[in-house]
Formats: sequence, C-alpha cells, structure tokens
Amino acid sequence: MRKLVLCLALLGATSAWMIAQESSDKGKSDTRTVTGCLQKTSHNNRFLLLANDGSSWNVHSDTVSLADHVGHTVTATGTVSNSTAHNMKEDTKDMAHDTGVKKDNSEHGTLKVTDVQMVSDSCSK
Repeated sequence: MRKLVLCLALLGATSAWMIAQESSDKGKSDTRTVTGCLQKTSHNNRFLLLANDGSSWNVHSDTVSLADHVGHTVTATGTVSNSTAHNMKEDTKDMAHDTGVKKDNSEHGTLKVTDVQMVSDSCSK
C-alpha cells in the first residue's frame, strides 16, 4: 500500500512539474541582454556583471574588450552557457520563490558577451 501511495505521489509531482515547465516559459533563449555594474575578477579576462535585477553573471568575451568597461554600468548581450540547464534552474528557483520556499530569487549564470554598450561611466551602487 505504501508503494502505491508513493508511486501516485511521484506521478502527481512529475505531472505537475511537466505542466509547470510548459506554462512557465518566459521566452528564455540562449541569448540574454543584461544591464548592470561590470567588475574585474581575479581570473584573466573574466569579469562579474552585477545586474540591476539582482542577478549576477560571470562574463567573458573573445570579441569585445570588457576591461575597458570595468566600474561602468553596461548593457551586455551574449550567449548563456549551458542555456537549457540554466533555464531549468531559473524555472525551479521561480517555483520555489512562488511557493514561499525561497525568499531570494536572484540568479547567477555565465554569459559569453558578443556586444557591450556603456550606460554610465560609473556604477550606481
């Protein structure tokens, strides 16, 4: 009897998760545009973008000089590393936040920047 109840609970949870995955698509794609404060890290050619929405991104580029924008507010466009897994992680965090399990919903990811535009020559924070 316990196995039957456990199987039914697992089936229900899986079904709910699948429905949530279908309905929670926020138009996420492999490409993102993020605005925030660009900072240097201790790694060569690696930077941290602290986004205005509370997320943080490890950023790097083979084509754009990010070093020129350290300490600036920038808008960076690029490709999300492991985008499928990243999007699933975001969806899971959103569900946890929506149910009250998790208070902070900020995201952290890795972005290979293809374009950067300076918004301000300083960071507001």
